[in-house]
Amino acid sequence: MKRLLNSLKLMLGLAPTRPAKETWTQQAKEMHAYKKSAEQVAVRREAIKEELAAGHSSKKWKIRRWISIITINLLFVVSYHFDVQLVEGALTASRFVGFHMADLNSALQVTLAYKHMVVNLVIGTVTVFLLWWALGGRTFCSWVCPYHLVSELGEMLHLKLVKMGLVKDHPLDRRLRTVLYVIFALLAFITGYTVFETINPVGILSRAFTYGASLALLWIGVLFLVEVFYSRRFWCRYACPIGLTYGFVGSISPVHINYNLENCLHEGECRKVCLVPHVLEITKMGYADDVKIQVGADCTRCGMCVDVCPTQALTFKVKGLDGML
Repeated sequence: MKRLLNSLKLMLGLAPTRPAKETWTQQAKEMHAYKKSAEQVAVRREAIKEELAAGHSSKKWKIRRWISIITINLLFVVSYHFDVQLVEGALTASRFVGFHMADLNSALQVTLAYKHMVVNLVIGTVTVFLLWWALGGRTFCSWVCPYHLVSELGEMLHLKLVKMGLVKDHPLDRRLRTVLYVIFALLAFITGYTVFETINPVGILSRAFTYGASLALLWIGVLFLVEVFYSRRFWCRYACPIGLTYGFVGSISPVHINYNLENCLHEGECRKVCLVPHVLEITKMGYADDVKIQVGADCTRCGMCVDVCPTQALTFKVKGLDGML
C-alpha cells in the first residue's frame, strides 16, 4: 500500500526521492553492496561501454504501438466513410457494434457539468474502466491516443534541434498537470460546460480524422510547435488531465513494466527515452529499495525503455503470471 501511495504522489507531481537505506529489503542491500564492489564497478563500466558502442536499441514495441494507434483510429474513419457501423463517434465517446463506450475523463467532465450521469454513460464508463484496468491504465496514452503519435514526431524533431544547439528544452513543474486537472473539473462543475473538451487533442484529432478538418486543428499546431521548439512532450508531461485519469486506473492494473535491479547496468538509457522519466528513477544506483519493483502508476507502458534495455532489467509483466510479454 505504501508503494502504491508513493506511486500516486509521484504521478501527481511529487519529486522523486532516494529511499532511505533503512527501507531497503535485505536482498536490495546485498545487491547494492555487490554492485559497488571494485570488481563489479569495473565490470559494469566495461559492459556500459560495450552497450553504448553497440548502440543496442530494438524498435519492437515502438512498431507495435504505432500499428495500434493507426489501426484503432483508422477503424473510426473506415466505419464512417464506408458505413460499416463497426465503430461510431470518436475516441471521447463512441459506440462499438452498438455498445456505448465513454472516455473516462470525458465522462467525468460531462458528469460534473450536467450534475448527473445517464444510464448509457454509466455503461460506457464502466466498460472502458474495466478495459483499461485490464490493459494498464495509461496504456491508452501510448497505444491509442492519436496525439501521442503527433507528440512523438515532435519529440524527434525537438531532440534533433537540441543536438544541433538550435533550441533548449524547458522542463516545467509536473504539479502543473494536477493543478490543471482540478481547474478543468471546477470549470465543468461551475459553468455547466465541458471546457476541457474544446481543447482536448484526443477529441479534436479523432473527429478531424473521421469527419474532416476544422479550425480546432490550429490548437494542435500550437501544441506541436511548443513541443518542438520549447518544451519536450509538453502536453503529455505537464498538461493533459486524461493521463492522470488513466493513471489512477493503471495504478491497480495487472499489466505493468517490471524492474529487476540485478540485471540493471544503471547507464540511464531508459530514462532518456521515457515519456515520463520520473517513474524510472528507481533505475539509478541506490534508488531501488527492492530487487524487483513494479514501475509506477504514471507509466504509459509504451515499451520504449524495454526496447533500449539490453539486459532485460525492464520487462512487461502481467501480475499473477510468470511469463514475460
